[in-house]
Amino acid sequence: MLPALVLFAAPAAFAQSPPAPLPTPSMAGPLESAPPTSFNAGPLGTLEINGIVSGIGLLQNNPAPGNATAKADLSNGEIFLQKTDGWFQFYLQAGVYDLPMVGMPFLSTGKTLTDLFGPIPVGYVKLVPRKDFSVLIGVLPSLIGAESTFTFQNMNIERGLLWNQENNVNRGVQVNETLGRLTASLSWNDGYYSNRYSWLSGSLTYAFNPANSLAFTAGGNLGATAFRNLATPVQNNGSIYDVIYTYTKGHWVVQPYFQINTVPANQAAGVSKGASATGGAVLVTYNFPHHFSLAGRAEYVATTGTPAGDAVNLLYGPGSGAWSATVTPTFQDHAFFLRGEFSFVGAMNVTPGCAFGNLGLSHSQARGVIETGFLF
Repeated sequence: MLPALVLFAAPAAFAQSPPAPLPTPSMAGPLESAPPTSFNAGPLGTLEINGIVSGIGLLQNNPAPGNATAKADLSNGEIFLQKTDGWFQFYLQAGVYDLPMVGMPFLSTGKTLTDLFGPIPVGYVKLVPRKDFSVLIGVLPSLIGAESTFTFQNMNIERGLLWNQENNVNRGVQVNETLGRLTASLSWNDGYYSNRYSWLSGSLTYAFNPANSLAFTAGGNLGATAFRNLATPVQNNGSIYDVIYTYTKGHWVVQPYFQINTVPANQAAGVSKGASATGGAVLVTYNFPHHFSLAGRAEYVATTGTPAGDAVNLLYGPGSGAWSATVTPTFQDHAFFLRGEFSFVGAMNVTPGCAFGNLGLSHSQARGVIETGFLF
């Protein structure tokens, strides 16, 4: 009878576990992406596809000129197509998206699409000659900072004040190497999406153990770029540095970080007098049982310079500062998710016309935000 018992037990013993979500696009939680759908693409091999559809609604006081007190839009309508095995891989993110930020005017999804990163905001080929080494070429997520670009990737719906100092997407080449507990990346790129390839950026992350890691990210323009638009602000002519600690264990994710951003005087770039922005933030998520979680972010940033001194404006006027507090409860059950958010921004030493409200004179802004949709 022993052979029969072994045969009877074999299917359970060797049953495959369900497919896991892919690591790209990266997600800090509390939202979790769905396992992808796989299909055979002939000479390309096995490809994976998944995506997101979500909408957003917002109520705010002291709206900027051209902004309404209440807004609603499509926050994400994207697909993620990728090849994740073999020496030749690729990632393609396509669709529409919105990038809400605390303390900044709310842009419609259509304007975000046309004025920022277009219908393919991220897309690259990935060459993997060996397990711990890879080369990425294309439109890449930035190596800088603790928060990612899109709403679903982060603890909060809106991005923070420090995130708004960073570059988000850049075009270029990136090299990645893992040496034991150390992960290093180096990129030559166009900085703040300038299409001028004069930026060098990199990151170093050391994992002390599965729960604790420390990262240092840095980037800077090695030349001068006079070109500016919504995606390419004056910060493109500076340098930026972040130190990021991450604790992940049990129900908790805690991530404090510190940032310095400098834009020096550069006549070729149209900056007559430079300035800097220095700030810090703490992001926290606690995951409750039964699909609920609560995330929060607190941050502060201060800039140098004075309006009389003609210093470059990096926030709400030269020498201004600001703090923000954000709370985001989240519910997710399989593909469906629902998030609410309350955020408050207080600004100090503002230049008249550069802050909140129709005249840019108000020193604070409060928002209530809701986002719901499906990760499939």
